[in-house]
Amino acid sequence: MEQKTIKLGAGEMTARIFGPFDSNIRAIEHAFAVDIQNRVESDEDGVLISGQDRAAVEQAAKAVTYLRDMAAYQDVLSDQSVRYVIDMVKAGREEDLSDLGDDCICLTTRGKPIKAKTVGQKRYVDAIKKNTLTFGIGPAGTGKTFLAVAMAVKALREKQVNRIILTRPAIEAGEKLGFLPGDLQSKIDPYLRPLYDALYEMMGAENYQKHLEKQTIEIAPLAYMRGRTLDDSFIILDEAQNATPEQMKMFLTRLGFQSKAVVTGDLTQTDLPSGQKSGLASAVKILVGIDDIAIHAFTERDVVRHKLVQEIILAYDRYEKEQSRGRDGQRNDKNTERTKR
Repeated sequence: MEQKTIKLGAGEMTARIFGPFDSNIRAIEHAFAVDIQNRVESDEDGVLISGQDRAAVEQAAKAVTYLRDMAAYQDVLSDQSVRYVIDMVKAGREEDLSDLGDDCICLTTRGKPIKAKTVGQKRYVDAIKKNTLTFGIGPAGTGKTFLAVAMAVKALREKQVNRIILTRPAIEAGEKLGFLPGDLQSKIDPYLRPLYDALYEMMGAENYQKHLEKQTIEIAPLAYMRGRTLDDSFIILDEAQNATPEQMKMFLTRLGFQSKAVVTGDLTQTDLPSGQKSGLASAVKILVGIDDIAIHAFTERDVVRHKLVQEIILAYDRYEKEQSRGRDGQRNDKNTERTKR
């Protein structure tokens, strides 16, 4: 029987690490096939980790240690945080967890701090800070848009920029907008709703409306960016996978002095017509290696929504790879048949 003891600190810290009904510790026990018991020695709480496999005990100890470090700056350890620590330890990337810290981007209207929850998110935020243009590419639920909006709000509050400009391609406009009631703004609002939601959470509806009236915040379809030069602005292009190469070039050349731009998108969810190339895919290839431009790729590990979202993303990836192998196999069979003839 292998055993290892980890000190946790005061009782409040221990409760935070263990989670409601010891759910966090139970998750670690299940993941590494170990037993974890609470221990109190010299007025300091700790845990005793026991198991048959030494490597499993060591991994569980690392997971508990990193949860302890995270509990020092998080009031509540979410299920997602616990799963993330377990996944990183299992993947042998636990040292990357040390990059996470108590860096608050900004506060929501309810006083909740917005922070990077994964290593990928932390590196994305750092890339936005250091570069004039940042591409955030990855699956749904990784916080690409939300964190970009948080950085924009922070820049506006600190007077680093004079306005925030948020834009999206209204790819469905040609078919569906005409059937919606109201004026043009009413018609495009459904496509910009995720941007509104993020701003409401960080600024509150009333404060947001004031900024909108003063034109320090602007939300508009991508087509409205043509012909403009955007100085002293924090500009976000969301759902950029639905922009054509021409639209992407048009947007990127709008960038003015003292401005910063973030382009976000998911290349696996392109809604462009069949055969139409994505401007995001081409831009990433064309602009790679240029100074002051960062290209950050998220993975399924950075998903901070319900745990099923991560499983769904992985399932679709497996399915698409199997379909691709099947198509390649069919092409090879046809080529072989032609050769025989």
